[in-house]
Amino acid sequence: MTISREIFDIFEHHLLNDEKPSEYLNAEIDREGFSYPFTMLKKLQDIPQSPEHHPEGNVWNHTLLVVDEAAKRKDESEDKRAFMWAALLHDIGKAPVTRIKKGRIVAYDHDKIGEKMAADFLEHLTDDRGLISTVSKLVRWHMQILFAVKDLPFADLKTMMKQVSYKEIALLGICDRLGRGELTEERIQKEKDTVEMFIKKCEGRLRT
Repeated sequence: MTISREIFDIFEHHLLNDEKPSEYLNAEIDREGFSYPFTMLKKLQDIPQSPEHHPEGNVWNHTLLVVDEAAKRKDESEDKRAFMWAALLHDIGKAPVTRIKKGRIVAYDHDKIGEKMAADFLEHLTDDRGLISTVSKLVRWHMQILFAVKDLPFADLKTMMKQVSYKEIALLGICDRLGRGELTEERIQKEKDTVEMFIKKCEGRLRT
């Protein structure tokens, strides 16, 4: 077994068993000797986010919060192994695409880029094609909640629902939306309502 595969197995153990996987992950990410593909995660420490939407700071800080939210809900998932890896990798695509545009921090297409990066990450560590496919598709479509609810042109529920469970996207989505700093009770309820609206839009499409 290679060192990278050993680290993969250890990461997976903590993702699936820890109440707060972030504690292990955050301690490990700065360990000397981390090699590719784990360096893809380490880069997230250097990627800023909009202070308005992400007061917790960089993408790595956000990822840790999302992973802990996912750990609370993993037993609701159809595939908690894929779900937890998707929580860890959902914003991996922000590293290459984050830019300053008109004074704002943006990360356009990080979902599409993230699909490829998540697949590449896992392909270096496992031969489980089912896991790789499910995780990469969850990463690819995790922004559809925002796009669909706001009726943005990037919304594509038809294709999404052919490739992945909308219920899994909703579950990952609530973790993504609550995995942020300084959330008030009002904001938490608003995020939950947004995800419920997304679910209704998906269920409405199923009835047509």
